[in-house]
Amino acid sequence: MSTLKADAVTAKNTDANISITGNGSGTVELGSVTLTGEVSGGDQTLTRVNLKDYGEITNAIGAIGGGTQDIDLTLGNSVSATVDTATTTFTFSNPTASNEGCGFTLVLTNGGSQTVNWPASVDWAGGTAPELTAAGVDVLCFWTIDGGTTWHGFVAGLEMS
Repeated sequence: MSTLKADAVTAKNTDANISITGNGSGTVELGSVTLTGEVSGGDQTLTRVNLKDYGEITNAIGAIGGGTQDIDLTLGNSVSATVDTATTTFTFSNPTASNEGCGFTLVLTNGGSQTVNWPASVDWAGGTAPELTAAGVDVLCFWTIDGGTTWHGFVAGLEMS
């Protein structure tokens, strides 16, 4: 087994690309790495990780003028939206694979001011969708382990403001 060791890696040119490839039998050890751009894991498994000071990208949908509103999880696992003028039907798209846990949090403003319809795949705690706040903020969480066949929906907080 081969090992490549580096105490620090710095790319000073913003156009620089570093690519390390092998036959899968080697190990790459990096001491200190500062990332200044997006890192794609290519849907690969990352193991033995301790996270410190992390954030989740928020998909800020904004005002929903009724109709169908898709929550696309490739845009972020933190979602915010405001219900305003008409019935809204939510759909959820692009969860992770069926053998992986996938969840998101929805911060919904004025959800009770109009009718809100949820995907049939949502299994609400207690079997019934919550009564949402007409003028205020509700925080809802959704979790799936089967690629979105069933979403477990639960309330983190109602009338938060």
